[in-house]
Amino acid sequence: MAQSHLIPEVLVPRLGEYLVQQGHITEEGLRKALSYQRKKQGKDEHWLLGETLLELKLIDRPTLDQAITEQIIQLRNALEDANRSLERRVQDRTAELQLALRKLSELNQLKANFVANISHELRTPLTHVKGYIELLVTETLGSLGEEQKKALQVAQHATTRLESLIDNLILFSQAARGKLTLHLTPVNLNQVATEILNYSNQKALDRNITLSADIKSNLPLVKADEEKLSWVILQLMDNAIKFTPAGGKVGLLIKREADALVRISVADTGIGIPKNRLHELFEPFHQLDSSSTRRYGGTGLGLALVRQILEAHGSVIDVQSEESKGTIFGFTLLVAGKPA
Repeated sequence: MAQSHLIPEVLVPRLGEYLVQQGHITEEGLRKALSYQRKKQGKDEHWLLGETLLELKLIDRPTLDQAITEQIIQLRNALEDANRSLERRVQDRTAELQLALRKLSELNQLKANFVANISHELRTPLTHVKGYIELLVTETLGSLGEEQKKALQVAQHATTRLESLIDNLILFSQAARGKLTLHLTPVNLNQVATEILNYSNQKALDRNITLSADIKSNLPLVKADEEKLSWVILQLMDNAIKFTPAGGKVGLLIKREADALVRISVADTGIGIPKNRLHELFEPFHQLDSSSTRRYGGTGLGLALVRQILEAHGSVIDVQSEESKGTIFGFTLLVAGKPA
């Protein structure tokens, strides 16, 4: 019997049960047909139930064709209903996600506003404290003993750290609210690097770390916000010094890369970062060692701000690290006057 007339049957699951339910064949007739079909399939693997029913004269072709058509229509309707149900569920879930995203965005905005307000409120009294400490240290308000001078130097160092923290919080809140503005000008990297190395040198000496520089002379000017770029490089240098043990090395490398770019890298021989945790480095308020007994201080804002500032410059920070061997942070800047 030609099979081409019964191709639609392959689209219909459990045809026999449907025919029994509709009263077109009996259960006994179905069992007989299935048994016969199994024998036929031993010779022809494509032998279908409909062919068997027709051959055994348990059903006529018009009835079989009608039953197959009805079941295909039912299946199509069921599929359409399932699709509509799925579409509704997707729409509902999308609406839920959009609502959650909106609430999260609002919370982030509230957090950024709170951080900005608190930071500005802290800055005013800190300015007064810092000013009076300066008057005391310079003995403008009277002479001091050696112990008093040492105590004030500690207080002065603490206010400097606190001022840096507040500045970072303000910078972060600006970035979080989309208010991070850049004043792009041609920047002399040789000059910037010299100032940063002079600033970092004492900190490296205090920790018995060798500071080195590999900076090509006559570097082209780059297009950047000089103040924020200096902050980025200094942050990377501070990080490198902080996470490098005594006797280690920290280096600042600046070189021309291609015609329109200059690459800036900070390398250290520090503790390194596990590869599976590199993605955590730039999460704000996050420390890789978040335990209460962690060795290294900090708010976890520095690298998050580094990334945001560089992204505002159209650059991307990259990291190469190996545990117990060291880390290299690097990024590129566009040469001033070159098209982006």
